[in-house]
Amino acid sequence: MEQRNPSPGLDAAGASSGVGVLDKAALVLAAVEEGPVSLGELVARTRLSRATAHRLAVALETHRLVARDSAGRFVAGPRLAAGSAVAALWPLPWRLLQAAPEVLAELRDSTGESTQLYVRRGAQRVCVAASEHDSGLRDTVPVGAILPMTAGSGAQVLLAFAAPDETAPGGRAGAGMPGQSGVRPPAERAFDEDVLAQVRARGWAQSAGEREAGLASVSAPVRDAAGCVVAALSMSGPDGRLTRSPGELFGVTVATAADRLSAIAGYAATNNPRATERVTGGTSATPGTTPDGLSADAKA
Repeated sequence: MEQRNPSPGLDAAGASSGVGVLDKAALVLAAVEEGPVSLGELVARTRLSRATAHRLAVALETHRLVARDSAGRFVAGPRLAAGSAVAALWPLPWRLLQAAPEVLAELRDSTGESTQLYVRRGAQRVCVAASEHDSGLRDTVPVGAILPMTAGSGAQVLLAFAAPDETAPGGRAGAGMPGQSGVRPPAERAFDEDVLAQVRARGWAQSAGEREAGLASVSAPVRDAAGCVVAALSMSGPDGRLTRSPGELFGVTVATAADRLSAIAGYAATNNPRATERVTGGTSATPGTTPDGLSADAKA
């Protein structure tokens, strides 16, 4: 006989909708919001039977409210992670989140490194999508992971294009337009306004050893239909492979992938009077094309 929840229908806050399966699903979502969990840990957190916890988690995974990390643990899925990160602020277009796994996987395969998509939440940034290889030395950032805004190329991008009124770590996580300045990053930042100005000028950011020793990354902005930067697309890995100047190797590649996501979200630089041309390392990159000039959104 199936084990029952000692408090049937009650979620972590003690609330009940009267719909048992919905309340149990809410228990699973609340559990993964706290961090990665194995099936055993999910059972312990929810007090559901093992069969029920597994069945609900797999069902929620189908709807992308729950996902799995590289160790097979249940984590917040892209829809859940994105919603909690930017609720009532700047929600990501759902078609962008739908396309992110494919774009991230293609970038992973072309570079051989892990890839991520970040959005800002005040003084932090959250990973809402990720793709990594199954083996080998790599940077593992699971969906739902929260990282600081004080280091890393992803943080540089989100700050470089932030709105001028986003003046404090706990301020509104608004999005910004190309060329905006006057942004005051968190006090303990690992980069200054000169670094952010360079990011805006070339359209991508790079870091080496900022967030973690031996780790390098490259990031580029992702825009919505209005041209506002709503996310940062990143690629990361050991600096032994990426070197201390990873942008020289992959700046254009990462920025082109970010342009593809922007196009899927409805952004077209040529149709936006506020947009500025992005020049990367002296080479102009056309949004929606790969480095060899082929259409990058043909399958979008």
